[in-house]
Amino acid sequence: MQMAKFGTGVRVDKKGAIDLVTEVDVEVERMFRALVAERFPDHDVLAEEFDTPPTGARHRWVFDPLDGTTNFAHGVPIFCASLALEIDGEAVLGAVYDPNRNELFTAEAGEGARLNGRRLQVSTNATVLDAMLVTGFPYHVQQDPDQFVKVFGRVLRHARAVRRLGSAAIDLCWVAAGRMEGFWEASLKPWDTAAAALILREAGGRVTGIDGGPWQPERPDVLGTNGLIHDEVLAILR
Repeated sequence: MQMAKFGTGVRVDKKGAIDLVTEVDVEVERMFRALVAERFPDHDVLAEEFDTPPTGARHRWVFDPLDGTTNFAHGVPIFCASLALEIDGEAVLGAVYDPNRNELFTAEAGEGARLNGRRLQVSTNATVLDAMLVTGFPYHVQQDPDQFVKVFGRVLRHARAVRRLGSAAIDLCWVAAGRMEGFWEASLKPWDTAAAALILREAGGRVTGIDGGPWQPERPDVLGTNGLIHDEVLAILR
């Protein structure tokens, strides 16, 4: 549905000043929830557009029907769908599909990560000076832009390059694929990161909070790297 609707002038609504939702977000999530209800009626679903109370089920699907909504709405071909399955609070399966490049990133806990069936491995660049990093800005960035620009500039002074793509799931997957060495962002939601963080870890990367503390999908800030530059990036972010 993403590609069928991409570039066709889909309806776009605002959830906040710069936080958008399209008819694709809503319709795909509605279809997914119906599918889970039919096949796995005792499973929970956590997704972006519809807020349903948790039941305490052992199995939970964490789904983002369209990560990169703003890109999609503006005709920028960087967006994806993201899905993770958690059992007892731990992600065991993850999948991120980028329809523009026909790239399916997948991971199973303890079994590694793959891109279209090919095993993934993070890059071997060992210094930030040799690294390309990627980040994102939260939807409330306009309230205090200097705070985020300051951190961006600090990283830029140390890294080979810094990019801002507009899809946290793709960012983390590209680190997993060795295209970039690290990603950081604050104010994220579980559906932004649950699948892609598992993919990165299974590709040999490291994922923490931006203070170096333990990370779980409910934690809004994340730093994911190839592992080799992780401590150096932490020192810069602090």
